[in-house]
Amino acid sequence: MAAMPPVSPGLAQTASDRLARGRAGSFFTSDLSVDEFLLAREAGFDSLGIVMGSSMYHIGFQVGSFNQNMELGVLSQAMNAARVLAMQRMEAEAEALGADGVAGMRFQIGQYEWGENMAEFVAVGTALKAREGSYRTPAGKPFTSSLSGQDLYKLVKAGFAPVSLCFGVCVYHVYHLGLRQMMKTAYQNIEMPNYTQALYDARELAIDRMQYEAMQLQAQGIVAMLVQEQPWYWGSHVIEFLALGTAIRSVAAGEPARPQLNLGMNG
Repeated sequence: MAAMPPVSPGLAQTASDRLARGRAGSFFTSDLSVDEFLLAREAGFDSLGIVMGSSMYHIGFQVGSFNQNMELGVLSQAMNAARVLAMQRMEAEAEALGADGVAGMRFQIGQYEWGENMAEFVAVGTALKAREGSYRTPAGKPFTSSLSGQDLYKLVKAGFAPVSLCFGVCVYHVYHLGLRQMMKTAYQNIEMPNYTQALYDARELAIDRMQYEAMQLQAQGIVAMLVQEQPWYWGSHVIEFLALGTAIRSVAAGEPARPQLNLGMNG
């Protein structure tokens, strides 16, 4: 059996103790449901433990022009960088466990009364180890994915492997209507083309950044994609668009990263 990588010395002692138990194989934790846990096992993966990463991040200040649609680059950069830090620390925990990847990954954001203009970004998921072969990425890192146990089972059965959870962020200021425009449209059913274009553009920027990240990883595509919208605390005309999904690659027949499945069913 290959030697496990050492537990990162930068981890808190409590985290190191938790990961050490997972490394020893004597105990695991998982936030997968019972169905997900069993289907992940059927796909050839053992759960090693919950892995997480956190970043308490101060978010700068930027004001959009009152009568202009525009991206707020300072805020986009902050929301992206904070998630990247949290994800990297979660990946470090998975690496310390000797995991092949992480399933069921998600981001959580917490804001606290004592932390004005700050937010805690948390990435969390369940680390998995393949019983046969390896599902690490072509770069030799554990994969990350938002896939459920059911989705992971079906993906592996079809001859694909997850590569990474990819995401794109765009914080966008939507312009304000002037008084004359408000009066003109107050009693009409009418499309607001400037608003339509603003939201369309913001989503496209987020999606394009997510796709670019996946293409840089030489993935073949993205599954389980979604776009989330959140105003946070910047005001009613500022919205964050977050596009995220799991980048995947096909696995050639006979390649080590494709264990035989014991389907236990016909077909």
